[in-house]
Amino acid sequence: MSTSTTANDTTPAKTAAKTAAKRPARTRSTTVKSPSAKAVTVAPAVTSATPVPAQEKASKAKKPKMVRDSFTFPKAEYTVLQELKDRSNQLASPAKKTELLRAGIKALAALSDDDFLKAIQSVPSLKTGRPSKNIAE
Repeated sequence: MSTSTTANDTTPAKTAAKTAAKRPARTRSTTVKSPSAKAVTVAPAVTSATPVPAQEKASKAKKPKMVRDSFTFPKAEYTVLQELKDRSNQLASPAKKTELLRAGIKALAALSDDDFLKAIQSVPSLKTGRPSKNIAE
């Protein structure tokens, strides 16, 4: 290091600040040691092309948590499910099996208690579990 002074010489703190301003923003603060052995902390410049307001972050809705499950249907009711899919396609509003089942749940939820009880009683109970592989069709 040279001990001569010129008009272009600046203090180490000013040099560190100029250097930090030229660098891209960092996530951590940078510690620069001056010749007097004192540590000077220089906070990084925060540069963001498109700042996101805090209100906008809070307004974003979280995605609902999904649950995967499997069901056993009698073949006749499974055929009805396929017919409902075909019907929705003909009405220019294609629907998946999942969407049809969810729509059915909403329809059941909208029924009165008496109508709901009638709908539940009209469906026979099934043996739980997977069907055996030796099913005769």
